[in-house]
Amino acid sequence: MSEKEVNLVESCDIGPASARKRPKQAYQLRNQAALFQMDLPNPGHPCNGDENLFTNKIGNFSKGLPHNHLGEVDLNAYRDMIRALSTGNPDDFEFIPLGGLTKLASPQTAYAFEMVGPDTHHLSTNPAPAFSSAWNASEMAELYWLALTRDVPFTEYNTDPATLAAAADLSNNFSDFRGPKVNGKVTPDTLFRGNTPGDLTGPYISQFLWKDIPYGATTIVQRYRTTMAGVDHMTSYEDWLNTQNGFPSGTNQFDPQPRYIRNGRDLGEYTHRDFTFQGFLSACLILLSYGSAALAPNNPYLRSATQIGRSTFGAPHILDFVARATRTADMAAWYQKWLVHRRLRPEEFGGRVHNLLTGAANYPINQELLDSQAVAEVFSKFGTYLLPQAYAEGCPTHPAYPAGHACVAGAGATMLKAFFKESFIIPNPVVASADGLSLLPYSGPALTVGGELNKLASNIGLGRNAAGVHWRSDGEGLKLGEAVAIGILQDYRKTYNEDFGGFTFTKFDGTIISI
Repeated sequence: MSEKEVNLVESCDIGPASARKRPKQAYQLRNQAALFQMDLPNPGHPCNGDENLFTNKIGNFSKGLPHNHLGEVDLNAYRDMIRALSTGNPDDFEFIPLGGLTKLASPQTAYAFEMVGPDTHHLSTNPAPAFSSAWNASEMAELYWLALTRDVPFTEYNTDPATLAAAADLSNNFSDFRGPKVNGKVTPDTLFRGNTPGDLTGPYISQFLWKDIPYGATTIVQRYRTTMAGVDHMTSYEDWLNTQNGFPSGTNQFDPQPRYIRNGRDLGEYTHRDFTFQGFLSACLILLSYGSAALAPNNPYLRSATQIGRSTFGAPHILDFVARATRTADMAAWYQKWLVHRRLRPEEFGGRVHNLLTGAANYPINQELLDSQAVAEVFSKFGTYLLPQAYAEGCPTHPAYPAGHACVAGAGATMLKAFFKESFIIPNPVVASADGLSLLPYSGPALTVGGELNKLASNIGLGRNAAGVHWRSDGEGLKLGEAVAIGILQDYRKTYNEDFGGFTFTKFDGTIISI
C-alpha cells in the first residue's frame, strides 16, 4: 500500500470522541484550566522591610558576594545583584561581582513558567520575621539550642540536661516563640517539632523515614551515612568570614557506620544529601505496598468489579504527581527567595550577634536573644558567638525564606494525602535506637497516614534547621508547596474519564478541602 493510500484510509480508533473532535476537547480543557488560574485574585507580595530599613543590608542575604571585615556586603555588589534580579536579563547576572569561588544558586529559576497549576508569581507568603523582632530572636535562640543538642538522641530528650534547658529557655524567656507548646509551655516532647496535625503524636521522626522501602525487585533499608558526632564548622571568625566571601574551609567528616536517623545531626545530613522529592518518593512506595486498603476512599477503582488503576489513579499516576508537584514547588520557593524576601541566613545573623557582643559593631538585635542561655553556652564551648554549622560549607548560596525543602515537602505530602487514606493506621510502627543501629517496636498512640505525612513534611521542611542553615519560619514553605499541589490537582480534576468524585484531604492548618 502506498503512502498516499495510507493517508486516505479512515482512522481505526473508536471511542466517544473522534480523531477530529479530540484536539478541540483537549484545547478547551487546557484553556479552561489556564483561565481558572488567571482569574484567581492577584495576591500581594509583602516582605519584612529590612532591605529598605538597613542601608548596610545587614538584614538580607549576601553570601558569596564580597564583604568587609564585619561580614557586611559590598554595597556596589549588592546593587548589581538587585539590578540583575530587577531586569531578569540573563546578561546582567554575569556581571554580579562574587567575593570568591562559590556561585549563586540558580536565581533565574525565579522567572521560569510552569504549564500546569498556578504560576509561581500568583502565589504568596507572609513576610518573614523582621531582623530586630522578638520573633526573630526566639528563632535564633532555637537554632543555638539545636546546634548544642545536635547529637542528643530524640529518645533522650526527656532526660538530657541540654534539651531540658532548651525547653525551659524557649518557654520562659521569649515573648514571641511560635513553636508548638503544651499548656503554653515548650516541653521536651514538643521541642524542635513542627506545628502540623500529627507532629506531636509518637516519635520525632516520621515512620516514612525509618521503614524499609520496597523498591522494585529490591528493598532499601533506611540506614544513611551521617557525619561524625561533635564536629561543627564555622565556629572561628576567620572561617565564618571566608565562607561569607565564597571561600568555604574545612570538610565534612563522615561516620563509617550508616545509621537510622536518631538525632538532629542525622536528620540534618539526610536533608543535606537528599534529592528533591526523595522522602516523598519513599513514602509513596511504602504506602503503595499496603495495597488498596491504604488508598483514598474516593479512588474510583475501589468500586470497580472489573478494573484496576494504572496511569489514572494507579501507581504511575501517584508517583508522577509527587515528582511534578515538588519541582513546581521548588520554582515557587525560588521566586519568593530571590524576587520578594532575600532573607539572610542564620549563619549570617550569627556573625551579627558575634560582632555586636564583641563590641565590633552596633546592631539592633532583640535583647531577649542576647540574654539567652544558649548564646552564653555557645561562647563557652566555642569561644565565639557564631552559630555552629553542621555542614562544612554552611548554608547554600540562595536566600533563606521560604525553605526550598519546606516547599517541596508541602507539595509532596499534599499529593500523597490526596491519593491515600489519611486515617489508615501504619502497621508495625518503629522507633530508632539511641545509637541508630536498629529499629525497635514503637508502642503508643496509633500513627496514621495523614499524621505521619504531616510529620514527614515537618521533618524535611525543618530538618536543615538542625544543621544551622534555616529558620523555623522558613517552614512557611509548607503552605506554599501545599498551594502548588492544590493548583495542580485543580487543573487535572476534569481530565479524567472515571466516575470520580474529586480529591478530598486535610490541609496543614487542619481544614478539609475538596477539589
